[in-house]
Amino acid sequence: MNGYDFTPSDHISSGSGGGGARLQQRAAALLPTAAANHRSGGGGGGGGLSLGSSGSRGSSGRGSMMVSLQTFARVAAVLRAQWFMVAVVAVILFAYIAPGIGMKGGPLHPEITVKYIAVSLIFLSSGITLRTEDLKAAISNVQLHILIQGFSMGAIPAIMALLTSLLAFTSINPLLIRGLLVVGCMPPPVSSAVILTKAAGANEAAAIFNSALGSFLGTVVTPALLLTLAHVATQSPIGTIFRTLSLTVIIPLLVGQGLRQLFWASHIKNMRIPFSVVSSCTLLLVIFCTFCDSFTDDHHVAPGDLVLVLLIIVSCQLLFLAAVAVLCMTLGMPPRDCVCAAFCASHKSLTLGIPMLKIVFAGQASMSLVSIPLLVYHPVQILLGSMLVPLARRWVAADREEASNADIDK
Repeated sequence: MNGYDFTPSDHISSGSGGGGARLQQRAAALLPTAAANHRSGGGGGGGGLSLGSSGSRGSSGRGSMMVSLQTFARVAAVLRAQWFMVAVVAVILFAYIAPGIGMKGGPLHPEITVKYIAVSLIFLSSGITLRTEDLKAAISNVQLHILIQGFSMGAIPAIMALLTSLLAFTSINPLLIRGLLVVGCMPPPVSSAVILTKAAGANEAAAIFNSALGSFLGTVVTPALLLTLAHVATQSPIGTIFRTLSLTVIIPLLVGQGLRQLFWASHIKNMRIPFSVVSSCTLLLVIFCTFCDSFTDDHHVAPGDLVLVLLIIVSCQLLFLAAVAVLCMTLGMPPRDCVCAAFCASHKSLTLGIPMLKIVFAGQASMSLVSIPLLVYHPVQILLGSMLVPLARRWVAADREEASNADIDK
């Protein structure tokens, strides 16, 4: 995670690995103390047989304690790194237990706090943290940018539209099928693709450029795709939807960028505001209120449908990653650009997607079920991307070494 790019996906992918290391260090520090205490307590016995038995039990106890502490450290590190997804599950369970708190008209008044304040805060934070000043280094790579944005906002929606038209003949819940199409309409992520691209040693500048470009394009293209391709039957007039989008998405995003350009170096950067935590917690509020509305309605999902959706999402992501990589290699792009394109073009934004769905599906309790595929897609893309990073890093490094050797031979 760098000093600029903060989103929930930033926590999920890079996390806080130092937490686990610190816990393990503490565990290691505790063990000698525990061993010393045991020796001092065990030495007061009588004969040799008693001492031997005590020593045996002490050795066994120390080993058991070591295993327990190490296991605890590993679990704590994983939970800390994946805290956002753990929190998502927690708020959904809380919404199931107490749906009246976050439902429309409830104590939280989500029709105001979520629809306007929370969504605006998310996009204001995104605007402040988008690294648009770094885009000059990548703006000239037009072919790469067209491929990424065209595949993300053109090819994927078309593929998902074809897939969902076929799935309509199955017994899968129609709202989940619509949710798969909604996933295809989402813009590229703000930071997860950037983090994975950087980890692989690929074209980070191009990843930053396409994350910023996709965020701006998504404020217009995504709602248009949802209303046309996904045939969203909204209860609000089209003009009202785009007016709400302007007030809660576009204007906060532009204001955030203005604040970044004017005050980032002089004030905001030094204040060390945890924008990632702010965005994450605000997004959790949006998810909580969304599922509160759902649990007060009669929508139900079969566990088998959720398993099928998971398998479909994994298969689609593998297909998208492979298709982009093959297309890039066919066009003769270097590995560093191929890796960047594969991550940026195949990933979808949860941070920007959920607030947009909240606006477009305003007043519809079915929105929570429609959002389930997007909630599943996000951690899956991080997991698959993380698994592919070592392979991608070796590919990029081999190409760089080959180019270096070629320069020496000249």
